[in-house]
Amino acid sequence: MSVKVENLENSMAKLTIEVSAEEFEKELQNAYQKQKKNISIPGFRKGKVPRAMVEKMYGPAVFYDDAANALIPKAYVDAEKESGLDIVSRPAIDVVQIEKGKAFIFTAEVATKPEVTLGDYKGVEVPKTDTTVTDEDVQKRLEQEQRKNSREITREAEDAAQDGDTLTLDFEGKIDGVAFDGGTASNQTLKLGSNSFIPGFEAQLVGVKTGETKDITVTFPEDYHAEELKGKEAVFTCTVHKITATELPELDDEFAGDVSEFDTLDEFKADLKKQLQEEKDRAAKQAKRDNGLTKAAANATIEIPQAMMDTRCDDMVENFARRLQSQGMSLDQYMQYTGSDMNAMRAQVKPQAEIQIRNELVLEKIAEVENITVTDDDVKGEMETMAKAYNMKLEDIEKMIGDEQKEIIKKDLALQKAADLIADNAVEVEAQAEEKKEEE
Repeated sequence: MSVKVENLENSMAKLTIEVSAEEFEKELQNAYQKQKKNISIPGFRKGKVPRAMVEKMYGPAVFYDDAANALIPKAYVDAEKESGLDIVSRPAIDVVQIEKGKAFIFTAEVATKPEVTLGDYKGVEVPKTDTTVTDEDVQKRLEQEQRKNSREITREAEDAAQDGDTLTLDFEGKIDGVAFDGGTASNQTLKLGSNSFIPGFEAQLVGVKTGETKDITVTFPEDYHAEELKGKEAVFTCTVHKITATELPELDDEFAGDVSEFDTLDEFKADLKKQLQEEKDRAAKQAKRDNGLTKAAANATIEIPQAMMDTRCDDMVENFARRLQSQGMSLDQYMQYTGSDMNAMRAQVKPQAEIQIRNELVLEKIAEVENITVTDDDVKGEMETMAKAYNMKLEDIEKMIGDEQKEIIKKDLALQKAADLIADNAVEVEAQAEEKKEEE
């Protein structure tokens, strides 16, 4: 096999790959061997037709497609390595010569990693994040814990429904005395105050009691999704079967002892404040990192080849399809439900794809110019983190990860170090000053 490289414009390259006639003949014979059991020609037993007879009957090109499909993937992988190019897209394949007794020649047009001209990446200004934990923050977190430990109780027949209660009810809606589609339900649950029904519906049910039937008059909004109901006044006859209320535990020392390792509410609140502070500090650090990288990427000059963009968009759509599949839905079903198609899906992910590519290229360039290195100890530390995350032994992780995966880990760690370098050198400014500067 031989490879010729032709550099094109906009970080594109064309590989001309030639596979010997002998290799091509070998794949033609393999294609014949795979297909012969299905070939039937009068005068020969099925599966016993000589290759020469098949080619005479159907033409010499009868096995070309199968042979080419077998040759191209392996030949391209070998050519990619031999070319020494840093290829960042899927190849666009074009067969140049395919003829029995001659070399098989095809081209692969690919995108190569584009040149990156860095702008300012040290000392970029980023908005300062407020990490103050207020008493209100602590109270909100405490109330979250309170709701997590609440219980549902059924109200007595004589008890009236209150805002926040959940009703189990039947209803039938009518417009001008005539029932309409979608206006009737049985044993429907409705949380008062959730604003999940038509405006005004829930408020009129506050005060009802179990077993009570009540007519409620509402007007459908002008922007309601059903055209035939927009702006129409409807009367819903509602019968309440059950009312449940959420009972919250008292916020006292007993509560603290039940839900935490602390004996008093004050100790529990102090721990919640500590947790909130750690969360805000982590979020602020990540925000500084993200904003610094965004600035550094914006300051860089990069011309992203279209083929590279197309490949990243396709990858993102494929990842989305795999996530859908894990939830029991195919991409085709999703597109049918949403009225979308592949072009629309690619267009949807394109802005994020561009951000990803620019960020990665900038970080790679920074790692290069700053001589950032990743040691074996760094890789081992990352594997230790993985082992802890998956509750596995380090030696088991090491057995699973080959040299190729280790190189990927090294690259990721180098990018992380480059991002840390940007963040460590970033200058935090008050948000108002940052906004003013951007306006100017």
